[in-house]
Amino acid sequence: MDEPRRRRLLQIALVAFALVFISLYPLMHFWPSGWVWQPRQYEYEQMMIGVYGTLGVFLLWASRRPEAHLSLIWFTFWSSLVHGTIMGVQAIVDSAERAHLVGDVAALWLAVIFLGWLTPRGVVAQKWKDTA
Repeated sequence: MDEPRRRRLLQIALVAFALVFISLYPLMHFWPSGWVWQPRQYEYEQMMIGVYGTLGVFLLWASRRPEAHLSLIWFTFWSSLVHGTIMGVQAIVDSAERAHLVGDVAALWLAVIFLGWLTPRGVVAQKWKDTA
């Protein structure tokens, strides 16, 4: 894939995942089986909404010039990998939480797949940084 196309797809992915992260509260409200863990802990939910809402705002900012925000993008990749894997194992072990495999776990793994595929590494990343 050529670099301008990769950059454009990365910008689209960043906006898409930012909007999902920012929309955590409505997702928890309208689709609780896929986004709210039981038993409900409102303090925990508020913390997650705050953390992911903030990350979403910064991903929107990064989408304008992804080459200037590679460390934030890679942080999102790695934290989503760890968080999604832990939640995925928990959802498999606890049959009452299986809907999360198509809710929040799936959203985090989609972020991992797309950001990992589209974010440049090595020489390409250095070239992107040099043009920033």
